[in-house]
Amino acid sequence: MMLFDTHTHMDAPQFDEDREAAIQRALEAGVTRMINIGFNRETIPTTMKLAETYDFIYAAIGWHPVDAITMEDQDLDWIASLCSHEKVVAIGEIGLDYHWDTSPKEVQHRVLRRQIGLARELNMPIVIHNRDAHEDIVNILREEKASEVGGVMHSFSGSWETAKMCLDMGFHISFGGPITFKNAKQPKEVLAKVPLDRLLIETDAPYLTPHPFRGKRNETAYVKLVAEAAAEIRGLSYEELAQITTKNALERFGI
Repeated sequence: MMLFDTHTHMDAPQFDEDREAAIQRALEAGVTRMINIGFNRETIPTTMKLAETYDFIYAAIGWHPVDAITMEDQDLDWIASLCSHEKVVAIGEIGLDYHWDTSPKEVQHRVLRRQIGLARELNMPIVIHNRDAHEDIVNILREEKASEVGGVMHSFSGSWETAKMCLDMGFHISFGGPITFKNAKQPKEVLAKVPLDRLLIETDAPYLTPHPFRGKRNETAYVKLVAEAAAEIRGLSYEELAQITTKNALERFGI
């Protein structure tokens, strides 16, 4: 069945030794499309190169909250100029990260608001990174009228209450490797309740590797393991889950 990895970092240095082989393994696993994420000055060019090299790889570009302190006006202009490229399908990953203390909260908030504004101006969906910032994320999305463009809550880790508020703003909810972990109770509970037409799957490779490879490098081929786990949680066949999530991704990103 066709699989769509909606969030991967195949340009990461962890793939420098075997990138082509890893991409081939993804194809062999049934992955027909993937979105690579460019999130700062270094990874936006490498993401664009991947998207231009492979017809099945698309790009989302934005400024990650961990790097928010480095973003300058010309970087936002650069992102805006690249969004006209036919392979760029979203602005992201953008958001808030209160785990890593690299960018002050007020800087993260300002950079997020500016990028939501750009997304509204260009009518593009956004990909949201949220780590330990659930309340502030929801408030900023509401205040900046992110519902006008919608997007994806990437690697969702919040409560069902937070998920409902994001769904009400038109967002899709995406799940990755953690739903395969035995102790990941909350993501599984939320996944069980998300409307099927708003459900997406991802890897976030090379991070968040699913069981049974947890602790090792993640790669896009492992989105199949995420799909299998999601299908079991939802009481669907693997084929049904793959078809539903691929259809959702194609529609969400206008592909």
